[in-house]
Formats: sequence, C-alpha cells, structure tokens
Amino acid sequence: MAATVVVEPAGLCCWDEPVRIVVRGLASEQPVTLRASLRDEKGALFRAHARYCADRGGELDLTRTPALGGSFAGLEPMGLIWALEPEKPFWRFLKRDVQTPYEVELEVLEGHDPEPQRALGRAVLERHFLPPGVRRKPVRAGRVRATLFLPPGPGPFPGIIDIFGVGGGLFEYRASLLAGHGFATLALAYYDYEDLPKTYDTVHVGYFEEALNFMLQHPQVKGPGIGLLGISLEANICLFMASFLKNVSATVSINGSLFCMNSTIQYKETVIPPLGHDLRRIKVTFSGILDIVDIRNTIIGGCEHPSMLPIEKAQGPILFIVGQDDHNWRSESFAQLATERLQTHGKEKPQIISYPGTGHYIEPPYFPMCPASLHRLLDKPVLWGGEARAHGKAQVDAWKQILTFFYQHLGASPRL
Repeated sequence: MAATVVVEPAGLCCWDEPVRIVVRGLASEQPVTLRASLRDEKGALFRAHARYCADRGGELDLTRTPALGGSFAGLEPMGLIWALEPEKPFWRFLKRDVQTPYEVELEVLEGHDPEPQRALGRAVLERHFLPPGVRRKPVRAGRVRATLFLPPGPGPFPGIIDIFGVGGGLFEYRASLLAGHGFATLALAYYDYEDLPKTYDTVHVGYFEEALNFMLQHPQVKGPGIGLLGISLEANICLFMASFLKNVSATVSINGSLFCMNSTIQYKETVIPPLGHDLRRIKVTFSGILDIVDIRNTIIGGCEHPSMLPIEKAQGPILFIVGQDDHNWRSESFAQLATERLQTHGKEKPQIISYPGTGHYIEPPYFPMCPASLHRLLDKPVLWGGEARAHGKAQVDAWKQILTFFYQHLGASPRL
C-alpha cells in the first residue's frame, strides 16, 4: 500500500514556522514509524523517529495523534524536527549559509519494529532561513564585519544588533529569521572572522559602538535607539553596551551572566577584568562529559566585585531569558542578582523569563537541542544541560517573548 505524506502549508516555509504533517492512504489503525533525517552543511546526519497508529480512516495527523514512543512520545506536531539528533557524538546543529534551505526527508515505514524495513511513503520538507522578501546585505564599514538583513518593504525598520559568536565567525540564521518579523537586523561578527582578532581575550567595546553607529546612521533603520540580542558571552557584551553606550532602546540576554568570565572587557578608560575559574571544580558525569557549571570563582551575591558589569548604568528595558538547567553557569542566579542591583540603584526592574528543563543554548524554534558539545577552550565534551522536550517548548515560547519584547520597545508592528 502506498501512503502519501502531506506537509502544510505547502511551499516555502521558514525554520521558525510550524508545519502540519499528515499521512494519508494507510490501512485502518495501521501501525507505522515516521522517520525524519537531515544532513547539515558539513555532511553530518541528524535523525529522529516516532511510532504511531493511523486512525480508523487510515489517516495520521501529527497535530491530533500522539506518538507512542521513539525519539519522543505524546502529542508533538513538530517533534520530528526538534528531536533530530546527530549520529556524530557532540555535534551541534548550526546553519552557516542562510541562502540555502535544509532539506528534511520524511519517511513512513511499516510497523513498529526498531528497524522497520518497508517504506510506504516519502516527502522532502524544505526549511528556509531567508524569509520571503528579506534582503541580505554584507557589511564592511570601517572595522565592522557583519551582514545586515532588511525586511520586505520600503522601511525604515526598527533595528536590532544580533551578536552571535558560536565559537567565532559570522552566523546569520537568527538575524535572518528576525528580519522576517519586521526588524532590520545586523548579524555582527567580533572575532575569528576575516581580519578581526582571532581570539576574544579582550573585548573592545569601541568596535561594538562602531556597529551601533552604523545602524543609527543607516537610512533603512528607524531610530532613535537600537535593540541588542546576545546569548552567553555575547549577552554579557550586550549588557555592557547598554550600560555604556547611548541609543540602546532594549536588550535581550539569553543565558548571560553579570560578570566578565573568560575575557577582559574594555571601553575607553574602563577595564573590567575576567572573573576567572578553577578547573579543579569540574565534575565528570557518568558518561564522561565534563560539567563546568561550578568552575567560576566564588561570587558573594550582591557584593561589589571588579569583574561585575555596571548593570546599574544600563539604559532601556532588559529581558533575561534563562534556562533553569543551564550548565555553562548559573544564569538564573545572575539574572536575579542583576534585578537586585538595578532596583537598588532605582532602575526599572528587568523582565526575567525562566524555563525549567532548559539548557544553555536556547535557539530559534524547532532547533534540535545541543545537550553537550566540544568546548572551544577545554577541547573536551562539555555538558550544556536541558531535557529535549522541555527545551524544545522553551525555544518556541522564548522566540515569541523576544519578538514581543522588541515589538513593544522598538516600535514595530507585530508579524507573529
């Protein structure tokens, strides 16, 4: 019996958009296994599978039918996407070229055996990262090395600077998706890219000020202020920018901290030294993966510390997105400390959204979770935390919260 796999909506679909997957032409209550597979730009294979039973009419609709097991269980319409796992250990899911889609192969296989043999149907789902009408503009302005994404239409548009290191280089996928929601978004590289410094031992905020001025002067960017978005170390840079630079209207910190961790941050005469760490505090999990959550040097909550960011100087509202199971550092504690410090100095209370079961790398919706990967400095696999199902749901909600926050504070029209 041949089955037909239908994906709705048909046609171009962006990675942050959900789809409806339906299988038709099955026998009444037929047991089948659905399998999804994808190869990334370096050829690494990602796979997920789940077991289902068709309804009495021989149809299987993932928005109505729960999975009976496999990579996930329960009602998860997008489970075959967010549950993708790499065959190669400790391999992180990334997108380097936003001008090409990822192709997800969907297969319907007979039965519930661990390795079903007979294929009943197949479809290919293209997941795009460059939304329709979004314009991609490489930027080489002074020292700034970046890519600007402009939404469809005449503009001007509210602007966001997206600082996204991912171990160096220039990654554009979050910025390109944001542009599809109405924001002129600058994906900004800051080390290990073209003629930029190869390391980030010292972060010179003057470089980021230059990027901010580029956005403020661009005819397609609406002022008077710019939004900032960063994760991990890049979130710390965003918080520093909000504390020292003018014309910052809103800042989103995803699992950032309140301290300089491994880098010195410098702006004019201000130098903030790194907090430092003690590798003796590394724990080794049962599977041999390193847990570094407690290696940072001891901090007494609320005290003055030379490595603390001057968060009390921050302008504009701040949104902290926090994974409660972040194993890079204790992000939730840092967000609470930032709140205490801001309120002590009479500043606006930041918004904190904290997600249980969620690890360090909170990505756009439906990105497969990265539970562990090779650490750039330690050159060993490190635990990042998170439980796949909770983490996946958090990414969907966090994306909505980030968009809503920027809509509210940058004056954009919602395109959710």
